[in-house]
Amino acid sequence: MDARQRTTVSVRQLGEEREPVVVIDNFSGMPGQLLETAREARFAPADAFYPGVRAPLDPSYLDRQRGLMIEVMRRVFGFRNEMHVLNASYSIVSSPPDNLEPPQCIPHYDDASGNIIAVMHYLQGRETGGTAFYRHNRTGFECVTPEREAAFHSAKTRDHTEFGAMTGYHYGDSEAYTMIGEVEAEPDRLVMYRGRLLHSGVIPGDRPLSDDPETGRLTINMFLSAS
Repeated sequence: MDARQRTTVSVRQLGEEREPVVVIDNFSGMPGQLLETAREARFAPADAFYPGVRAPLDPSYLDRQRGLMIEVMRRVFGFRNEMHVLNASYSIVSSPPDNLEPPQCIPHYDDASGNIIAVMHYLQGRETGGTAFYRHNRTGFECVTPEREAAFHSAKTRDHTEFGAMTGYHYGDSEAYTMIGEVEAEPDRLVMYRGRLLHSGVIPGDRPLSDDPETGRLTINMFLSAS
């Protein structure tokens, strides 16, 4: 049984666009139980974009902090209606850097609408990395909205022509991107941000990647919707 510690909430406003990133520490009070459930889960290769394996997750554990999450959705992100979990999974980044496809080597956004909130729930410590956020240098975009999508993708093509294909897991500044913020992993730390924010997982290069939930870079990933 996990000993419950006090939950704390902080809001970071990143970059020139001041997009909020919410960090909730000691979120669930049950990281050990969630890790144990992950060890018994059945992982399978993820979709074409995610560089690793995933297993379905019952998101009902969020109910113990549902009131807090709804308050964050309203006060920070401006949503007024009920929160819905679109999907939830255990995720393990396991693809070696040399095996990545070009789109996996640069920061990305999840959804341009602004109505989707991405959630990362870390179960392990900072040795497993975290999440970094970026500005696209050619356009200056830190968020990709529907009005910006065409210009962003056109500029990415010019990046490829000028700078060549990037390789490995992206971290820090590069010719095409500038890092504007980073959230380090901590056990039972939950991070929320709009899916339109450019970001990339921080994947440490000092230890081998594994698809074993016992030793791999295990996180919980979710998307929430509201309006």
